[in-house]
Amino acid sequence: MLNFDFYNPTRIAFGKGKVADIDKLVPPEARVLIIYGGNSAQKNGTLDEVQAALGNRRFELFGGVEPNPTYETMMKAVAQVKSNQLDFLLAVGGGSVIDGTKFVAAAVFAEGDPWEILLQRGANVKKAMPYGTVLTLPATGSEMNDGSVVSRVETASGLPDKLYFSSEHVFPQFSVLDPSKSFTLPPRQLANGVVDAYTHIMEQYLTYPVGARVQDRFAEGLLQTLIEIGPKVLQNPQDYELQANFMWVATLALNGLIGSGVPSDWATHMIGHEITALHGLDHAQTLAIILPTMLSLRRDAKRAKLMQYAERVWHISEGTEDARIEAAIQNTRSFFESLNVPTRLSAYDISADAIPAILSQLESHGMVELGEHKDVTLDKSREVLEASI
Repeated sequence: MLNFDFYNPTRIAFGKGKVADIDKLVPPEARVLIIYGGNSAQKNGTLDEVQAALGNRRFELFGGVEPNPTYETMMKAVAQVKSNQLDFLLAVGGGSVIDGTKFVAAAVFAEGDPWEILLQRGANVKKAMPYGTVLTLPATGSEMNDGSVVSRVETASGLPDKLYFSSEHVFPQFSVLDPSKSFTLPPRQLANGVVDAYTHIMEQYLTYPVGARVQDRFAEGLLQTLIEIGPKVLQNPQDYELQANFMWVATLALNGLIGSGVPSDWATHMIGHEITALHGLDHAQTLAIILPTMLSLRRDAKRAKLMQYAERVWHISEGTEDARIEAAIQNTRSFFESLNVPTRLSAYDISADAIPAILSQLESHGMVELGEHKDVTLDKSREVLEASI
């Protein structure tokens, strides 16, 4: 097992009716900006519950955060915080709303151009506003980690940027996880959440062995849980037990626990970000496209873990090594497809003509040595994209 430091200060309030705990979790004198996305938080009553839980605290609303939060939109929230002297943020939504809120929390105290937070991957963040979250869509794990992805539409190149930053200053102080808030989500969002969580686990698990038995078994259990409940959640979205397990798996997939003491990959995510930025695909859709191909083309470097994955997660123990590895990769692709998430670029009307622009963006963002071995060069990324058509 590799050396590691594990730190996660986020308090989790989990269960039905836990939105009411906001009254205990937000300081009584706080001046709050509630940040949310579209109309769903209003239609399903969550926004009303949050406002009621805040009681007599002063609060303001900021809505309209996009499914891929943009720098342009979130800077409007920064301006509202500054002009109205607000001092606490409350994100109500899924990963995009929470990611956007993390950027706002950091950008309020930015010295110079706030976009530098993304360009420097968060290394320049020294302070952030306190904030909490009310999760309505299990997927990204953003409710219990220090990472955020933000897009910028207006760029010098004319092409949108989608960049990642992290900082220990932007951990949520608390996150409310009420599984019943996911009851009314459409199948597409639920399916995306399953794929997102699954791929998060794979990026940390399917690299190379370092003797981290605890992390491996934990990751394998989470993967098996998603395989078991993923299709059922889509069929029975109002089953509390299913939603509770789904929500907790998605949180555990990226709260730092299974990634401590092990190498991680993230090449699939970096390529996926560029596809989303250029073509508008859902984040999870890009992961479903890239991951199976990435595993296939890097099977030699990942052989030991692919064999372990085949046996422990998919219970494949017969046949040659290559046959077992191929079966595990195909099972992964089939699992995504069973959730009605296509795994080919062509399914989204993206052809090989789009590949040069994706590679150009990867290069401009410094994504030229990806993966746990830093061996995913632009040439390897091209191979992956070409094989994903």
